[in-house]
Amino acid sequence: MTNTKPERIKCLIIGSGPAGYTAAIYAARADMKPVMYTGMEPGGQLTTTTEVDNFPGYPEGIDGPTMMVQLQKQAERFGTEVRIGMVTEVEFSKEVGGIHKACVDNKTWVEAETVIISTGATAKYLGLPSEQRLRGGGVSACAVCDGFFYKNQKVAIVGGGDTAAEEATYLANICEKVTMLVRKDEMRASKAMQHRVTSTKNIDLRYNTEVEEVLGEQVVEGLRMVNNETGEKEDIEITGLFIAIGHKPNTEIFKGELDMDDTGYLITKGKSTKTNIPGVFASGDVQDKEYRQAVTAAGTGCMAALDAERYLATVESEEEEKTEEVSA
Repeated sequence: MTNTKPERIKCLIIGSGPAGYTAAIYAARADMKPVMYTGMEPGGQLTTTTEVDNFPGYPEGIDGPTMMVQLQKQAERFGTEVRIGMVTEVEFSKEVGGIHKACVDNKTWVEAETVIISTGATAKYLGLPSEQRLRGGGVSACAVCDGFFYKNQKVAIVGGGDTAAEEATYLANICEKVTMLVRKDEMRASKAMQHRVTSTKNIDLRYNTEVEEVLGEQVVEGLRMVNNETGEKEDIEITGLFIAIGHKPNTEIFKGELDMDDTGYLITKGKSTKTNIPGVFASGDVQDKEYRQAVTAAGTGCMAALDAERYLATVESEEEEKTEEVSA
C-alpha cells in the first residue's frame, strides 16, 4: 500500500453520454475543471443508435457515435479532462463541504469536492443471438427515437407494461401494422393503456407469445414467434423490432450511499438534480425513467453543473465567513 495522496478534483463527472458531456461543458465554462470518467460504454446508449433525427440543431440528422464525439470535443475545448475508466466504488461524505471519494477501475482512488452522476440506464434486451446481431439493423429499444424510420411499414414490439403499450400506440400512428407480443396471458399495463392498445385497429395483440428468432442477415426481415402454451410457431414479415421490456439504471455502485426508488433510479430533490448527499448530483437517465431522451438528458446535465457550481459557491462563502469570525 502506497501513501500517495489521492488526486483532488473540483468536479468529478461519472459517466458520459448527453448528460455527462453537457454537464462537462457547463462545468468547464464555470472554471470547475471537470474530470470525466467515461465508464464501460463511452458516449452511453446513443453510441448504439445509427441515426438521431430528433436532437435540435441537426436538420439532416446525425448518427449517435458521431454526435458523442462532437459533444466530447466541445467539452474538451473548454478544458474538460476526459478519461477512459470506470468508477467501481464510491464513499460519499454526508457533510456540507465534505470530500467525496471514488475508486477507478478497482485500483485508484480520487477525491472530489462535487460529483455529477450521469451513468445512465441500460435497456433490457431478450438476449437472443439473432436479436443482438441485428441491433442497429432493425432491432431497437426506443420506438420514439427510431419509429419514424419505419413509417408505413410492418413492425413488432415486445412487452406488456405501460411503456410497451405507449410505444405500440405511438408506432401504430406511423406504421402500417404493429404486432405486439406479450409473454403472459395479460398485460401489466394500466387499464387505460390496455384500452388504448385494444382499441387501436392496426395493433395485432398476441398473448402468451415470445420471440424465438429475429429473421434477416444484415437487417430485420421477419420474426419467428412461438406460443409458450401450445408451442405453435409462426413467421411474420417485419422490418423493425422494438424491445420494450424495461431499463436498468446503472446505479449498483451507489447502493447504500444514495437514495433510490424501488427500481434503482436515483432520487433527486424537487426540480433540481440534488441527491440526498450534499455536493452529489444526478443527471440523465440514471434519475429519469419518464422521458429517457437525449435532449432531456442534456438538459439535466446542464442543471447538474449549475447546481454543483452554486453548491461550491455556497461552501466557499461559508468557509470565508468562518475564517472572518476566527480572525475577528
